[in-house]
Amino acid sequence: MSVKPKVFATRRIPEAALERIGRECELEVWPEQMPPSYEYLTSKAADCDGLVSLLTDRIDAAFMDAAPRLKVVSNYAVGFNNIDVAAATARGIAVGNTPGVLTDATADMAFCLLIAAARRVVESFDYARAGHWKTWEPLGHLGQDLQGRTLGIVGMGRIGYALARRCHFGWDMPVLYHDAYRNEKAEKELNAQQVDLNTLLSRSDFVSVHTDLNEKTRGLFNLERFRQMKPTAVFVNTARGPIVVEKDLIAALKTGAIFAAGLDVTDPEPPDPASELLRLPNLVVAPHIASATVGTRSAMADICANNLLAGVSGQPLPAAVNPDVEGKRRR
Repeated sequence: MSVKPKVFATRRIPEAALERIGRECELEVWPEQMPPSYEYLTSKAADCDGLVSLLTDRIDAAFMDAAPRLKVVSNYAVGFNNIDVAAATARGIAVGNTPGVLTDATADMAFCLLIAAARRVVESFDYARAGHWKTWEPLGHLGQDLQGRTLGIVGMGRIGYALARRCHFGWDMPVLYHDAYRNEKAEKELNAQQVDLNTLLSRSDFVSVHTDLNEKTRGLFNLERFRQMKPTAVFVNTARGPIVVEKDLIAALKTGAIFAAGLDVTDPEPPDPASELLRLPNLVVAPHIASATVGTRSAMADICANNLLAGVSGQPLPAAVNPDVEGKRRR
């Protein structure tokens, strides 16, 4: 009887995917809410053929060297900044992610944060819940209009385009975008205009970030950038926390350099419970829930399982981060 591949999952993902993996592999799932420590995970991976990981799991060269049987790392996420992909490729380890299926859910969340921050929804709810709502107030909780205002997209990929489409057709928003590459679809269908970042920041009423995290974008939004924006502007980040210098965002919000902000990602994540970030009335913070719909998380899990099962059997991954690993895969 053949021995099943051994797999460790660092968190419980939707059950149907785990059941699929469990039928073909010897599967162990970390049962706790908080992720396993790096040391524990390294010890568990020592005799594993496959790993289901999350963005919270650091998979570096030393980790891979301690797991000589590891053939595949299937990341339950679109991003893969937690994995040293170059080190994995050099060691013949396939890396997979879950692209494509998060687009609509993340675009919806970006707009949710945009309108919640612009219309001061959380702040006014806290006001009502605290018992301060006594009467209709003509000057109470005045927010920003959306109709016809200018949207600035930083990173016009799938998610940036999906948000721009919602705002352009739903609220007649003109669209500006900043990206290293031209998006002809956005220009043709949304009449979007590609501009430099300085122009985007100075002209936009809403700025939404959808770019990758890399050395050029890490800390991109600092106090200087926020001061380039309109004092009535709303800033939204559903991409990656480290793109924003959070102490500078706090300063911009406190001093009125910008009107409000909405974040689904922070740095660190989660923020310290004592952080001022969680106490600013003009900031809406969600706990990284952009992909948190039943359909989206299930689709992510399906892709994750497909990648894992292909990887342990030596097949090309359906959603491969490092397709150039083929030809030198671990056997």
